[in-house]
Amino acid sequence: MPEPAPLILTLQMDEAAFATFDGLRRRHFPEALNHIPAHATLFHHLPGEDPAGVTETVTALARAQAAPEVAVTGVRFTGRGVAYALESDALTDFRQRVAAAFRDHLTAQDRQGWRPHVTVQNKVAPETARALHAALAQDFEPSHFRAPGVLLWRYLGGPWERVATIAFGDAA
Repeated sequence: MPEPAPLILTLQMDEAAFATFDGLRRRHFPEALNHIPAHATLFHHLPGEDPAGVTETVTALARAQAAPEVAVTGVRFTGRGVAYALESDALTDFRQRVAAAFRDHLTAQDRQGWRPHVTVQNKVAPETARALHAALAQDFEPSHFRAPGVLLWRYLGGPWERVATIAFGDAA
């Protein structure tokens, strides 16, 4: 029997931030490859065999924390794409608590350093990415948004299926 598809944990953004990032992603991400909405990934591979247990653990950790403010600090060139860099000490602390809870199940990718970001373009020619980076960086102004919760997804080989929406304590 094949192993269940992994679970992915992403940040839920407030409506205005999501609309901005998702609009940019729809405009600049190759349409044939854009199967998912704009997102900031916290974990790429949580145990897919126990979605209820993962949901329960993440919910308990999220309820113990206020919804974090997240700073959008810059535009990052990624070689074949463009992403917006994010910073939040509270979000980093939350991610560390989730990592501790799942430490025996984390992949190498999820154990390595975490650089939160929202990708708005990927898998394009480097010159295309450089041009978008230059255009977005020219008009960039730092901003903030509130993250009311996190989203748990099942990876389906391209598209994702939402499993749960989990609110932070003061957003529940």
